[in-house]
Amino acid sequence: MSAPRLLWPAEVDQPRAVVLVLHGGKSRSRRPVRPWHGAVLRMAPFAKVIAEAGAGSIAVASLRYAVRGWNGAEQSPLADTRLALEQIAAKHPGMPIGLLGHSMGGRVALHLAADERITAIAALAPWVEPRDQPRSHPGLHVLFMHGNLDRMTSPRASRAMATAMAGLGAQVSYESVTGESHAMLREASRWHREAAAFLVGHLLDQPSRTRVPGS
Repeated sequence: MSAPRLLWPAEVDQPRAVVLVLHGGKSRSRRPVRPWHGAVLRMAPFAKVIAEAGAGSIAVASLRYAVRGWNGAEQSPLADTRLALEQIAAKHPGMPIGLLGHSMGGRVALHLAADERITAIAALAPWVEPRDQPRSHPGLHVLFMHGNLDRMTSPRASRAMATAMAGLGAQVSYESVTGESHAMLREASRWHREAAAFLVGHLLDQPSRTRVPGS
């Protein structure tokens, strides 16, 4: 049976914060995640750009879930990510943690928004269902980015979640990426750059400029 894997692409001697990168997946699938799957490969540039932007102050970890699907009430990747957070906390106790998640990975990140160890979340084209409840905690910063041409996940649901989280007190920004679809390839450098700047800025107390929901 497959197991989740927490990977550290490049070690940092004395990090000040950690970012955990969460890939996408499928609604239902119990097939194991493989390193060559597109959802996994698409996250590699984000990990690289975050590490570069952190300039030795950010340790970046990438999680590979055990199986590809969310799988209804099982919420398979959520359990994997909670385990990864415990491993990160053990390796780097007390350090602020940022989450970057695409699609299903964004859904995972938003489900963990009440965890006070998490300082910042970049939810990229997140999968948001109407039944998903907003979560937050004092001091949380959240960036939503969604392509306006996305047909896999809903920009409208994403914006509604952003507004709901802001109502709970989170510091929330929403970025609509014009002409972009779910794969984040047409404006790839913008996705990489803005997500990295947001996470590094808030984790290292140098907030980047982003727009609030509705602006």
